[in-house]
Amino acid sequence: MTKGKQMENLSGTLLLGRKDVAALLTLDECIGAVEAAFRQHGLGNTQPPKVLGMPSLDGGFHIKAAMLNLPRPYFVAKLNGNFFYNQQRFAMPNIQGLILLCDATNGYPLAVMDSIEITIVRTGAATAVAAKYFARPQSKVVTVCGCGNQGRIQLCSLCRVLPIEHVYAFDLDETRARAFAAEFSRDLQVEVCGLQQLEGAIRRSDVCVTCTPAKRYFVHKEHVSAGTFVAGVGADNEEKQELDPRLLAASTVVADVLEQCIQIGDLHHAIAQGLVRPEGVHAELGEVVAGRKPGRTSQEEITIFDSTGTALQDVAAAALVYEKALNQQRGTRFWFSGTQA
Repeated sequence: MTKGKQMENLSGTLLLGRKDVAALLTLDECIGAVEAAFRQHGLGNTQPPKVLGMPSLDGGFHIKAAMLNLPRPYFVAKLNGNFFYNQQRFAMPNIQGLILLCDATNGYPLAVMDSIEITIVRTGAATAVAAKYFARPQSKVVTVCGCGNQGRIQLCSLCRVLPIEHVYAFDLDETRARAFAAEFSRDLQVEVCGLQQLEGAIRRSDVCVTCTPAKRYFVHKEHVSAGTFVAGVGADNEEKQELDPRLLAASTVVADVLEQCIQIGDLHHAIAQGLVRPEGVHAELGEVVAGRKPGRTSQEEITIFDSTGTALQDVAAAALVYEKALNQQRGTRFWFSGTQA
C-alpha cells in the first residue's frame, strides 16, 4: 500500500448523514455501479454476500455484508431496522440504519453513513438492471404495487431503461396511491392512474413491480399475461410474500443471489411448497450481466426477478458515495480510536 493510502486510512472515519448521501448518490450512477457489482459477482470475482436476520416486535433487523474490489477492496456491513408501522405511529422512517464501509485490506473504518438513501436507491437500481436484461425492450405499461419511497424509486429506475408511457399505481392506502399518481404524472410526464382493483391492471401491463410488506401473496398466476416482467422487491425476510408460488413455477426466475432468495425471497415460498427446485431457477442476475447465461429468450415468456436486496449493491453504492465525498470534501471526520493523525 502506498504512503498516501496509509495516511488516508489514518485520517479518521468519515461520517455522512442522509442529506450528505442523497446529495452524493445519483440514480444513474448507482445503476451503473450496481450493474458492475453484479457483473463481478457473475464472473466469480467476489465472495458470497452474507445476511443475518432477527425478528422483533412489529418488525425486525437484518445485517448484510459483502466485499468488492472496485479496484480498491472495500468491505461493507449494513445494519437496517425494518418497522413498517413507524411512519403512522411515530412519524419515523419505516426502514433506517447505518452502513460501515471499511478498507478490506486492513479493516480500517473508512466511513459510517446513514443507510436509508442507499437502501432505497440501490434497490431501484437493481430492478433497472434486471429489467434491462429481462423485460421486453418495448415495454410501455407498468403496474407499481406499493406507493411509498420504494415504489417511487422503482418507477424512476424503470423509466431509465424502458420507454414507459402508462403507469398503474396501487396501494392499500388509496390516498397515497392518488398522491403518487399526481406526483409522477407531473414529474415524469407520463400517464399515471391510481388503482382500486389490481387484477386488470397487471393483465394490461408489460412490467409489474411489487414493493410492499405483504405476508400473503396478492399477485396471482392468473393475473399475469404472457411476456410480462415481474420484479418482486418486498420479500426480504422469510415471512414476507408478494408473488403466487404457482407463478414462479410457471415462469423464468432470476435471483439476485440464489442462496439468499432460497432463504428469504418469494422463491423461498415456492420451494417450501415443492413447486420449484433450486436447480430449476434460471440464473442469478450476475450470471446474466456477465454473459454467462441468457436473459429473456422470447417475447412470450414471463420473467421474474426475485430481489431480496444484497450487500453487493450496498458496497457498490457506499463506495461511490465515499469516493465522491472525499473529492467534494463532504462529511465530518471522527477518530473512534481517540487519536488524530
